[in-house]
Parts: sequence; C-alpha cells; structure tokens
Amino acid sequence: MTDTQTRAAQTSAGRELVVRLAFGSMAAHTLRAAVRLKLVELIGDGPRTAAEVAAAAGTAHQPTTRLLRTLTALGLLAHHTPDTFSVTPAGALLAPGHPDSLTSFVRMFTDPAIVRAWEHLETSVRTGETAFDAVFGTDFFSHLARHPELSADFNTAMSQATSETAAVLPRAFDFSRFASLTDIGGGNGTLLAAVLEAHPGLAGVVFDTADGLAEAADTLARHGLQDRCSLKAGDFFRSVPRGSDAYLLKSVLHDWTDAQAATILRHCRQVLPPGGRVLIVEPVLPEAVGTADGGTCLSDLNMMVNVGGRERTRADFEELCHRAALRVTSLTPLADAAPYSLIEAAAG
Repeated sequence: MTDTQTRAAQTSAGRELVVRLAFGSMAAHTLRAAVRLKLVELIGDGPRTAAEVAAAAGTAHQPTTRLLRTLTALGLLAHHTPDTFSVTPAGALLAPGHPDSLTSFVRMFTDPAIVRAWEHLETSVRTGETAFDAVFGTDFFSHLARHPELSADFNTAMSQATSETAAVLPRAFDFSRFASLTDIGGGNGTLLAAVLEAHPGLAGVVFDTADGLAEAADTLARHGLQDRCSLKAGDFFRSVPRGSDAYLLKSVLHDWTDAQAATILRHCRQVLPPGGRVLIVEPVLPEAVGTADGGTCLSDLNMMVNVGGRERTRADFEELCHRAALRVTSLTPLADAAPYSLIEAAAG
C-alpha cells in the first residue's frame, strides 16, 4: 500500500469514527424510544412483523418499521424478510423481566435530567462548575428527592449497574476474615446481599439515605437475609454507623469532589476498628488512557457535568485515603466487572 493509499484509508476510518460519535446522542434517544414503547417486550420470543409491533404499541406502521430497522442496525434486533424482527441477546437486556435487565439504566441515562446538562459541557470545562446545578437550579440529588419516579428509576438503574459487580466481588476478596460489613451508600442492598450469600458467617448493614433504602428491605427479604442484615438511614457527610469490621463503598466517591470524598473516608476511618478495612469499588483510570477507557472517561465527564464528582487514578485514590488517615494496601482489578477495581485501605 502506498503512502497515499494509507492516508486515504486512515482518513476514511477517521471519518467513520467521527460520524459514529456525532450520531451518539441519536442512538441514545433511539434506545430510549425502544424502552418507552416497550418494543422488546412486544416482540417477545418473536419474530414479529412491524405491523404487529405497531398495532400492539399503538404506533404508526411506517415510522415503527423505521425505528425497528435502526434498532437492528444498532445490534438490538435482527431483521428478517418480509419486515419481520426478532430480539438479539443484547436487545433482550431492554426487557424489564430479564435477569440482567438494563431497562431502568437506559431510562435514567437518557432522561432529560441527565442529558440536558450535557449541552453545557463546554461551560463546565471552561469554569469547572457543575452544569446541572445551573440548568435545574439545584443539585442532582436534591432534584432526585423532588421527583419520586425519577428517584425510583435512579435506584433501580444503580442496582442494574451493580449486578455484574455483585457477581464478581464476593469471590474477589476474603470477606470471611470479618464478622460484619457495612455497605456505605448501599442503595437497595444488591451488592451486600451477594456478599452475604457467599459468606454465611458475615453480618451486614446497608447504610444510605431513607430514599436510597426504599427498596432495600425487599431485596433482603428476597434473599432471606433479614436476620443477618439491618438497614440504617443517615448522611455519610455527618457520620457512618459504628460496629463493623469493614466498610464498603461502591460507586460512591466518584459522585463527589475530593474534599467531600475525603470527608466520607474520614468518617469511615473514625469508626474503623483495629485490623479493619475500607473497601472501595470504583473504576480506576490508568495514568495514560486508551480507546478501551472510553466508558470511564465519559463517566468522568458525566460526574463533572451532573454531580460535580470525578473518576480517579490510583494516585488520586492514594491521595484521598492519605487525607483521611488511611493507606491503600492493594488494588485488584475486577476483570469480570470491568472497569471496576477493588481498593483495600487500612488505617495509615
């Protein structure tokens, strides 16, 4: 291949990449429409014709065909002739009844509450300020508290996003060395329930706001853990409960500024017994990012735009822990739950 041919191939590949990225928001809205119209549920075990889907959804035939074709191009449906569609394994994740459903995750991350502030990303980059607060006149979590339906979607979305980690974490760390574990910001208890099921000698506490704990009792009941796990409501910026040997924080610190995150860790340190551990489960940015880190980097921008937090490198976590009188003793990538890692910290 000549230099001219090489440059032409590189330009073509580059154009394809840029166009695909520019269409990214359109793909997200296509996903949102599919979820809101319940198209995957309506197709079911299929295949179904576009006319059948449109009739069941109460939508117009031709526009429905166009939407189904686009979902096919995105890998969520398969297109058969004549104008018949079935659901792919990826598309099945858009059904609420699927055990690994991402329905609420899609609803949440394509909701105007998330998307609208992204229109002001440039302003956040210029000023360092959280765009969400300016757009909505309040911070993200206060906005959630005022919108119960959105808050419920958020809680379920966080649970759905945690399910992969919950399948990996119990065997990635020796929890049997502890008698009790408190999950800080533990939401509906999905992660802690998985750990407790894998370690029968362990007792647990789910600690979160009252809104965050709204579905936790049901989770514990489904797993038969009511007698081994309690729920405590509170504010981790004020204190965390005493009495556990270890404290777990999954996807908590990245929601907050360095000063706020250090405060949360400091409160964990204040109640940490001798030999206790603080266990942090978060994405860890490499010192030099590559194309495989796109999801974590976009999450980093989302934290900046919507909540004021950030994703962090190992050095960042070490500095945070140092500010809280903790020291990082190990960092273990959770390969089957990428991009998450388990950071173990002790009194330091």
